Amino acid sequence: MGRIGRLMDLPTCELHRLREIADLVTSVRLSRTRKQKLALALKNKGYIPKLLQLFQVCESAKNTEGLHLLFDIVRGILYLDKAILFEVMFSDECILGVLGCLEYDPCLAQPGRHRECLAKTAKLQEVIPVRDPELRKKIRQASGAQYIQAIIMPNPSDFEEGFLSTLDSFISSRKEEILHGLQKDEAFLPEVFEQLTNEATGGEQRCELIKFFKEFCAFSFTLPEKRDEFLQTLGKLGFLPTLEMLMGMDELQVRSAATDILSYLVEFSPTTVQEFVMQEARQSEKDTQLITEVIKQMICTPSPEFGGDNQLMEIFCALIDPEKMLATASNLEVFEFLDIFYDRYIHVLTAPLLADTSDEWHEIDNYRTAEILASVLELLSFCVERHQYHMKIYMIKKDLLRRALVLMKSKHKFLALSALRFMRKIIGLKDELYNHYITLGKLLEPVVNAVLDNRNRCNLLKSASMELFEFIRKENIQLLIVHIVENFSDVLESVTDIHTFQGLKTKYEQGKDQQKEKLNSVPSILLGETFVKEAAASQVDEVLQFSEREEKAAPVSPPSSRGSCPTCTTLTAALAAPKRGIFEIFGFPGDEDEETPPKKRARLDS
Repeated sequence: MGRIGRLMDLPTCELHRLREIADLVTSVRLSRTRKQKLALALKNKGYIPKLLQLFQVCESAKNTEGLHLLFDIVRGILYLDKAILFEVMFSDECILGVLGCLEYDPCLAQPGRHRECLAKTAKLQEVIPVRDPELRKKIRQASGAQYIQAIIMPNPSDFEEGFLSTLDSFISSRKEEILHGLQKDEAFLPEVFEQLTNEATGGEQRCELIKFFKEFCAFSFTLPEKRDEFLQTLGKLGFLPTLEMLMGMDELQVRSAATDILSYLVEFSPTTVQEFVMQEARQSEKDTQLITEVIKQMICTPSPEFGGDNQLMEIFCALIDPEKMLATASNLEVFEFLDIFYDRYIHVLTAPLLADTSDEWHEIDNYRTAEILASVLELLSFCVERHQYHMKIYMIKKDLLRRALVLMKSKHKFLALSALRFMRKIIGLKDELYNHYITLGKLLEPVVNAVLDNRNRCNLLKSASMELFEFIRKENIQLLIVHIVENFSDVLESVTDIHTFQGLKTKYEQGKDQQKEKLNSVPSILLGETFVKEAAASQVDEVLQFSEREEKAAPVSPPSSRGSCPTCTTLTAALAAPKRGIFEIFGFPGDEDEETPPKKRARLDS
């Protein structure tokens, strides 16, 4: 080692030779052999501590040129990416000096404040109950290395693949040692949990603890061989109830960190969270549960700086996705969970929508409110797609689509588009019951109005509206085509630059001709439009009766600000046909059929 070191001559470590040292460090970057030789020479001659002594001299004398050169030198040494140098640079004796040199970037108008930031991070050690001094040293070392990695890591496109890979390995190695050491300490995690949940714990202390625990979890979950054991340990400590409590706290940083931890858990072990949510739903009648807390964080948080809406939405969708639940639960258990979700929880999600879409439209000026409503509509679209049986009942009972389409009047175009996408998702299912609900409620009218209002413009709302009509035409959804042509044909004549409506008329005429042929060939069957509408009304009415029977055993939801559903009133008034329940017509098992196997019911949503 000494012999190789002598092959790389180093300038004496003096102020007037800083330029020469900087040029030497820069010159070896493209040669693996010279980088290795320089690293050995720096280590053997104790060069780094000497450079840091020069830094103190330059900073005291406010020698700007010397400080800029030291920045280039120290960064260049870090770019050598050698573990033997990291051991020195990230030691307690050198880390602050290294950070000090990195503060004087010539490209910055003012020096950075890296030492101050690391000092704040160092306060973390005071609240973490780690008793082993060697382990505390490794935690400080890993923390400093991570911080330096964050501030010096260049654009990956500027360097070869695997740049600073040794630094990555160094940090990962330290984290594994820390994780192993902490897991050996049986008192560590219980003490962390006790401090997190103790009312006497100060706000700042809790923030530091939860940030450390977040990093601890993030790394632990990435180690497959340790993950199951770690999750079992957390389960014994009541990890998820604690996380639920932390997500409901006032401190923004605590809520944010707790949400991040839940996101990691959903990513790496979704079944753990789903099993907890299903168990919690079975055992408790309260609404203060994890799934409710996730919804409230999305729609009730007053702090727009919290962000994380997309993260929370991903968590929520993962928790209520029947396909993911079936990895560990039976069909019947999934159906049972969805019953509970639609009885107890969905009213929390739809509350903002029902509150802001009254009969008398009022403009939603608050941008944050518009964002929340757009998120709610996106989540309801997910429910429409994944919970077809349950969502259909809820949709008609609450007249939810009508309430959503009111938002197409909003001045916030993204909100109007969200409402239109919600309807597009429903129509995309090509479900006969939904189609009857739309036609009898005249729910295509807001979309037609959007086309008319934007007839001379080229914008997303007009394009999305036309795509919806084009989908109806291409898929030849006859019930909707008949409704559009017979109710809106005259007003749509003014939209002369669009061929979609002409195509709808063509499909309408073709449908009429086919109907005539059927009637002529089978004169004894009189399936007129009146019978179809009355049968649809009967189906929807039975959906409402079924949901009312279920609701008697469910907790009472907050009353809607709208009152009765006008579509449902129309449908009920139209009842005249013999009753063939929705369950019989569309294959949905009803509670009137006790012989229907529960597993068959459960497959409907999965």
